[in-house]
Formats: sequence, structure tokens, C-alpha cells
Amino acid sequence: MAFTLPDLPFAKDALGDFMSAETLDYHHGKHHKAYVDKTNGMLAEKGLEGASLSEVIRAAKERGDKGLFNNSAQIWNHSFYWQCLAPAQGQKPTGKLAELIDQGFGSTTNLIGKLKEEAVGHFSNGWAWLILDQGALKITSLHDADTPLVHEGMKPLLTLDVWEHAYYIDYRNARPDFAEKVLSNIVNWDFVAQNLDGNGESRANQG
Repeated sequence: MAFTLPDLPFAKDALGDFMSAETLDYHHGKHHKAYVDKTNGMLAEKGLEGASLSEVIRAAKERGDKGLFNNSAQIWNHSFYWQCLAPAQGQKPTGKLAELIDQGFGSTTNLIGKLKEEAVGHFSNGWAWLILDQGALKITSLHDADTPLVHEGMKPLLTLDVWEHAYYIDYRNARPDFAEKVLSNIVNWDFVAQNLDGNGESRANQG
């Protein structure tokens, strides 16, 4: 079964000045779609028709198949990323998530600051991640298409895409402004909290 480009969980113009419809046209409609198309084009020759997206990603990693890994992992990373975003409505962490943030970082403001620092400091392309590791929140970043799915103990909660195509239309080369605006205004904290169940992987899986 071929993988598909998932619909955005919001209208293209719903994120306002923080992330424009033009950015989403290119980032979702062209970049994300290209990863889907390229992965689908490789499945038969790799003997992976019928495998789930997570299975394809792990098989590609085990085989050292960089082409398949880079494209399939980017399908998952992006599918997860879109769900981490939501129209700005003053949303903030609550409940168990808020407790874990306070325990680990002192406040949501501190968490956002640390995640922004990780995103801005990550050299070249990649992703900044908030993960759950043995019941505690941790911040890390991964290069290029690398994904928590192939790292032991990394349960994905929230990610920020720091590839240049994620922000260049709206912010040019100002990655710090992009990270600050997105993390402070349009994070879907309800989705982040949902992922505390350890099943974040399944929420961007297909097949």
C-alpha cells in the first residue's frame, strides 16, 4: 500500500503571521509530498510493499539504506510536526505535562527558551525535539532526517523543524525569530500532552 500525504490539521492560513499559507504550500505541498512520492517509488524494489511507515524507517536504518531512510523518516517527522502546531489561541501546557515541565525546567518559559536554544544552536539541517525518556522530559536535536523512532528511549512529544525550507519564506535566515515565534505562540500543547502516553510514534505512522 502506498503512503499518502496527510492533510494539514488546520487551514493553510490558520497560523497567521507566525507561519504563512505560502510557507505551508511549499513545505507541506511540495517538500513533504516529495518525500512521500520518493519513498513510494522505492518500496517495491526494497521488498517493503505492505510495511508500515515505521517498519520502513527501521528497515532502512538497519540496512544502511540512506536514500530510503532519509525520505521515509522525513514523511514521519513532518507528519508529526504538523500535529505539533495549532492556531494561536493562548494555549499553554496543563495537567501532567505542566507538572513535568515545572519539575524539569522550572517553567514553560524556561522550557521554550531551552528548546529555542537547541533549535538555534543546531548546525545546518535537522529537528529540535522534546522527548520523554524514562519518565522525564529532555531536549535534544537530530541531524537531517534522523528521527526518535530509531533511538532507544526517545519517546517523541514535540518537534520543531529547523531545515531552512521550514522558515525561509517568512523569516529569511532568521532562525532565532522563527523558533521564538512558533514555540511561543502556535504549539499544540494538547497534542504534546497526549504523547505522554508513549504512543507518539503511532500518531504519525501509516500502514
